[in-house]
Amino acid sequence: SPTTTYGENIGVMSATRVYSTAAYWVAGIVAILLSLSPKVGAMIFTIPPGVLGGVTFVLYGLIGIVGVRMWVDGKVDFSRPKNQFTAGVALVVGIANVTWTFGGIQLTGIALGTAAALVIYHLMNVLGQITGTEPETTPAEMVEPSHGA
Repeated sequence: SPTTTYGENIGVMSATRVYSTAAYWVAGIVAILLSLSPKVGAMIFTIPPGVLGGVTFVLYGLIGIVGVRMWVDGKVDFSRPKNQFTAGVALVVGIANVTWTFGGIQLTGIALGTAAALVIYHLMNVLGQITGTEPETTPAEMVEPSHGA
């Protein structure tokens, strides 16, 4: 694609372990300057499609794993159906690049998956409280659960 997304940049950061925004500014400026050279463009077009496909495959895998790592670091409890449902729908919408167009606005993949996750999670909370299957939690309980101490 002609542009990169936030997720793609996070995947590159994870793979290279370079998190300096200054390094990415320099890389971006150098990339723009190199794009002005027809010889550099011709050289890039010599890269076989299979190699570019493989790199893309790995990059999107890294994006997914970075997301999973965030869930692990955040101690998301996947034994709870609301978390399973929220993550499952968001992953499939993002991976399938589901697109929804309305009123001249188009939501695709990551954006629509994020919106779906927010709606589903909060809807499941409300339904759980109405049915009594989801107790209300305070922010402190969400961060550090009590272990009966």
